Amino acid sequence: MTDNEITHEIIGAAIEVHRLLGPGLLESAYEECLAKELTLRKLTVERQKPVPVVYKMAAIHEAIILTCLRLSGRRLGLLINFNVNVLRDGVKRYII
Repeated sequence: MTDNEITHEIIGAAIEVHRLLGPGLLESAYEECLAKELTLRKLTVERQKPVPVVYKMAAIHEAIILTCLRLSGRRLGLLINFNVNVLRDGVKRYII
């Protein structure tokens, strides 16, 4: 699959989870359901994959995802905020 196809599948899975659960739950609930939905879509899922942490990293989420991408050697990441009324407003794609 291409990066765009993978991104499309992940965002589609996240929308399905958000549609069924809605906003306001703990991150762990969304993680569990998103992992299940991605598996149902025949995608390989690795949860809570360890990445090196930079001490005193900025607390903002964008800095965290960019740092995690750089340190893990990955080039594509999605930051998904389930605490929104319409999930498309909570999805940001990052490519480094």
